[in-house]
Amino acid sequence: MTLLDTPRRRAPEARPTQILDAAFHEFGERGLAGARLDDIAKRAQVAKGTIYLYFPNKEALFREMVHATIVSALVEEEASLAGLASETAEAQLRRLGQGWWTFLRTERVQALQRLVALELGQFPDLMQFYADEVIARGRRLVSGIIARGVERGEFREVDPQIAARMFSSIWMSHSTWCARREFFKTLGSDEQVLDDMLEFYLYALRP
Repeated sequence: MTLLDTPRRRAPEARPTQILDAAFHEFGERGLAGARLDDIAKRAQVAKGTIYLYFPNKEALFREMVHATIVSALVEEEASLAGLASETAEAQLRRLGQGWWTFLRTERVQALQRLVALELGQFPDLMQFYADEVIARGRRLVSGIIARGVERGEFREVDPQIAARMFSSIWMSHSTWCARREFFKTLGSDEQVLDDMLEFYLYALRP
């Protein structure tokens, strides 16, 4: 490796990603409250002052971490669904459930979930940001599919908002349990858990 290949000599446009990568590791290991910008800079191999060129504080880093992972995934799924309006609601829910399950099991989303569950209550502004940008947006996506299914007679008469909340809770709780399989030994493989969730949830919606 030459000096030109080292992280410190990367092009300026690569530095925000470089810093975010380091932040994911530091927040994952030390938590939001325990992580320090000095350590993030050291891991990213940039000067601490370089971080301030892009992110004024840890809270801004967390927001960008959420935008770069979960929010961007929601935006992509919204666009995808808009182009597949002819699909049945059940097919859309199956595709969404499969994609979301794979996404929830990624290392970065798992790290964000731990931060949200364990620490975000100490940061009310960040909790409100997460509630608005992730939870509410995700539920709008799911409730829209369910509402179309009810209108078309594919699903029984249910409150789409409540049904969307149930979808979120089932997927999130199982992703947490599957990340701790040593304590939940009756769980099957990720594929089996996904099949169980989809069949249970869709059965509850059918007329």
